[in-house]
Parts: sequence; C-alpha cells; structure tokens
Amino acid sequence: MNIFGKVVGDMNITIFAAGSRGDIQPCVVLARGLQKAGYRATLAAPEDFTDFVQGHGVDFYPLRGDVQKIMASDTGREFMEKGGGNPLKSVFAVRKMIAPVVLDMASDVYEACREADGLICLGVFSAFGVSVAESLGIPMLNIEPTPLLPTRAFPAASWPIQKSMGGLHNYLSGVLMLDVVWLWYRPFVNEFRKRLGLSMYNASRFLHTLKTIPMLGAYSPGLIPHPRDWPESLHIIGSLYLDSQADWQPSPELEAFLEAGKPPVYFGFGSMAGETPEQLAGLVLEALARTGQRGLLLTGWGGLCLESIPENVFMLETAPHSWLFPRMAAVVHHGGAGTTAEGLRAGVPSIIVPFILDQPFWGARIHAAGLGPKPIPHKNLNADNLAEAIKTAVSDTRMIQTAREFGEIVRTEDSITNAVNVVRRYFGEPST
Repeated sequence: MNIFGKVVGDMNITIFAAGSRGDIQPCVVLARGLQKAGYRATLAAPEDFTDFVQGHGVDFYPLRGDVQKIMASDTGREFMEKGGGNPLKSVFAVRKMIAPVVLDMASDVYEACREADGLICLGVFSAFGVSVAESLGIPMLNIEPTPLLPTRAFPAASWPIQKSMGGLHNYLSGVLMLDVVWLWYRPFVNEFRKRLGLSMYNASRFLHTLKTIPMLGAYSPGLIPHPRDWPESLHIIGSLYLDSQADWQPSPELEAFLEAGKPPVYFGFGSMAGETPEQLAGLVLEALARTGQRGLLLTGWGGLCLESIPENVFMLETAPHSWLFPRMAAVVHHGGAGTTAEGLRAGVPSIIVPFILDQPFWGARIHAAGLGPKPIPHKNLNADNLAEAIKTAVSDTRMIQTAREFGEIVRTEDSITNAVNVVRRYFGEPST
C-alpha cells in the first residue's frame, strides 16, 4: 500500500508526538476528537506523559525517554540559555540531548504502529514517521502547532531574524531552518532506516515529504492565513484546545486572591525558566512593584520559585490556561505555541519573553497583529523593559480591544471538526 493512499477496513490510527506539553496536548485533543468520530486513536508519546494522556481518556502507548527530565538536566538548561538562538549551534545541542533516547523512541513508535492503519506524526519528526509508514505500508499525515513549511509570507519559525526582509529572505529562511531540523536528526534517522532495511534519507527527501504528505496546521487561520505558496494539502484547522478540564475548580486561596483586587498579570515560562529560575522570579517581582500590578506566577517545569511571596503575588503550581487566562489582565509567557494559542483564545494581551526555537516567531506574530507589546528576548529581559511592557498591556485600550475581538474570532474556530474532516479525506471513514 502506498503511504499516500487511503486505508480500508478497521480504522486504527496511531499519533506520534514528543517534546514539551505544548507538543503533546494538541495531539491529545486530536485523539479525543478522532475517538468521538468513530476512529480508534492511540497516542504514542514519551512515558512521562502517561498520567496526562490517560487522564484524558486517550489510549496510550508509552515511548522510552523522559523529555521533562532531559529538559531539566544541565544539558537541557544550557540549551535553553545558549543553544536555542543559534541554528547551527542548536544542531550539536539537540543531538547531545536526544542521543540517549531517540532510537529507542523511534523503535517504540514502530511497535506502536504495527496494528495501525494510519499514522499522524508531528512534522518535525516526519523523517522518523515516514520511515515507519514506509516500512509498514500505511498512510501518513503530519501535524504541527507551528508553521513548518517555507513561505515568502513570513520568516521561518526559529529563524534568528523575525523581521520580514522580503519574500526571498523569508522563503530561504524556511529552507535553511528545515535543513537545520534535518541535521538535528540525520544520523539517528539513517541508523533507524538502516535497521528497517530502508534506503538512506537526505535533506532534499525530508523537504519533499514535508511538502507532499498532507499536514494539519494546528494554529489559527486568523493569525496565520494560508500563504499562496503553500500546497493545498496543508490544511490550517485552527488551534486544538483541551477543554476537558472545564469543570476544574480553584482552591479557596486562589479564588480569594482573584476576588481581592483587580485582575492580576500572569507569569509562566513552562520549562523555560533557564539556569537561574530564582533570578527570573525576582525580576518579575521587581517589575510588578514598579507597575503596581498584582501578579500570578505559575511554577512550571522550570522551577520558577520564590522564598518570600508578597501579598500582591500568588504562586500556583498548575492550573488550566483555559480557566486562568480569561481572568488575567495580561499574560506574560515564553511564547510556546500552545500557551500563545490559549492567550489568543482568552482575549487578553500577551507579553512574550522568547527563549528558543519558535518562541520569537510567535512573539513577532502577536506584536504584528496588535495583540501584545514587542516581545522581549529572554537574554535582554530586565525589570525596566518588563515593567514598560506590562504598563502597555494593561493600559493600551486599542491593544486590549484588539485582543478581546480576536479572542471572539478564535473561539468560533471549530478545529476538531476541521481535523476530523481532513483525516476522513485522506484515511477514509471509520468502520461501523
């Protein structure tokens, strides 16, 4: 069976995802949507996401490798601090981080797909996914929460220059960044293909498969309309939001804090707090003091923490962004695709402090759309520029109104239905 063909018979679909929660969560949402549509969907993801995935009623195939542990390691923190801003340096950093686990993970994906009739794969791992699909003779779709294909419309995500310098520059940045992504995985992909008895892969084949295998673009078409130079097989479906925690209840302490004054400013950097999370937390407190705003700090993977908490600040280990963000005056975060999407849906201004990879891209897109102040790269962050950004986000009436109106638009996007329709088009109807 050709990997671009349609399957018949039982509809068992494996979804392969790895990375941070921002990479896994859209795939959980997709799996739930496919299950409701009559498909059997299994999410193959790193084993440290077992509780998260199964807690949302999704069949799970654990992959060897703890991504959170890797990102929290010295190597991971060094990458977040220094290795993510330079594409060439990122090649060696990423290889060093993933070398202990990537081939085990790829082998586990193969096992997870043995009984599958189709594979949906995160686009950055497409070279591994297409190897599995080719070996097993099953069709494949890609999915990405961040634009991946080159275009003349805007610079590539993860490209150091997030200012449009013309169509040629934008397109070449996309080609070069895909070359970098390929270099991250090249030795591991070809070792994996060798084990499967497949021919060797190269950069041109990687780019070709990304352009020809259908892809789900899991981001808002309101923020990123379909560029004219993208293939019709790339379907922008809207962001995939996790709403199964709609009945989540805050603690009495959190509820009391929110009711005690005006909406606070949210701060959360996920796994990106870097090598000195205490210093970052102290900087946040100083900026809040200068603006007179109340703040809510989410600790996240990165261990953002404070020894002494002032009365105008609330520390919280975890809470659904879908519940929390609409209750904020503004949200300050690292610019991960998932967190950015939640800020858009909440309809409040976002202040993005990008660290690595696609985060500067999202910061630039948010600012260009009038949905937040100019992003502040983490290496340039200080109490002065953070305080100025906060003042702008909570007082610029045009920005506040633009964010509110955009949130209303985003909340009408039916991404699940769109995704299921694309799967039906390429994989066929589920069995009855």
